[in-house]
Amino acid sequence: MKLHYTLHSPTHSETVLLLHGMGSSGDDWVLQLPALAPRYRVLTLDARGHGQSAKPPGPYSIPQMADDVIELLDDLKIEAAHVVGLSMGGCIGLQMAIAHPSRVRSFVCVNSFAKIRPAGLNGFARFLRRVWALNFGKMEDVAEPVARAMFPKPEQDEIRRLTVQRIASNPKGPYRATLRACLNFNALPRLHRVKCPTLIVAGDRDLTVSLAVKKEMHRGLPHAELVIIPDSGHATPIDQSEKFNEILLGFLSGQRI
Repeated sequence: MKLHYTLHSPTHSETVLLLHGMGSSGDDWVLQLPALAPRYRVLTLDARGHGQSAKPPGPYSIPQMADDVIELLDDLKIEAAHVVGLSMGGCIGLQMAIAHPSRVRSFVCVNSFAKIRPAGLNGFARFLRRVWALNFGKMEDVAEPVARAMFPKPEQDEIRRLTVQRIASNPKGPYRATLRACLNFNALPRLHRVKCPTLIVAGDRDLTVSLAVKKEMHRGLPHAELVIIPDSGHATPIDQSEKFNEILLGFLSGQRI
C-alpha cells in the first residue's frame, strides 16, 4: 500500500506518529508541528483512501489500515513510535497498540472510540444524513453537516469552510469504505491487551463522539488517563491547539527514554 507521508525533524531519535481523522489528511496536524518538531522526529501520513495516498477499492477495515501504517514504519526502519490519533486515527492507533504492542511506545487517543455509537439523537440524525448524502447526494452534502458539527461557532466560519472543501474533495468510494470500516470496528473486548501508557483526550463539546463512549474506553484500558478539554469540539488539536499541545507535550515528556 502506497502511503503518502512526511517526516519532520528526521535527526531526532524518538518518533511521534500523527494519525488523522476520516475524510482528512496529515495536514490535520499543522498546529502541532511547531510544538513537536523541536523535540521529536514527527511522522505524518495520509491513510489508505485519503489525501495523496493510494485509494484502492473497498472494503477497508481498521486492522488493514493499521497494518498499512506498520508496513510504513518497517520501510522507514522505525521500531516504535509514540502514536497520536484523532477520531478514525485513534481507532488505527488503538488497533496498532492491540495487535502490534511492541511498535507503540505510548498512545494518545483524541475524540475517538473503541466502538462507535452516535452522540445522542442529533448525532444519529447527522449520521443518517451522511449516509443519505453518500448514496444519493454530492460530497458537499456529506461535508457541510460534518463541518458544522465540528466547528459550530460563528467565528469558526473560515476553518469550517476549509473543512467542507477538504471533506468534499474525497471520492465517494474510498470515503464510503472508510465509514464502513469505522462502523465495523469494535475493540472493546480487546482493550485489556493495550499495555502502553495511554492518554484519552476528550473535547467537552464533541458532537461526533460522545463523552460516554470515551469514558467506556477509559474504563477498559489498564494504563489510561482521561483529560477533558473545556470549550472544545471534535477537532481538539485545532480548536484548542495551545491547550492540546501543552497536554500532549506533558504526557510525552513522561514517556521519553
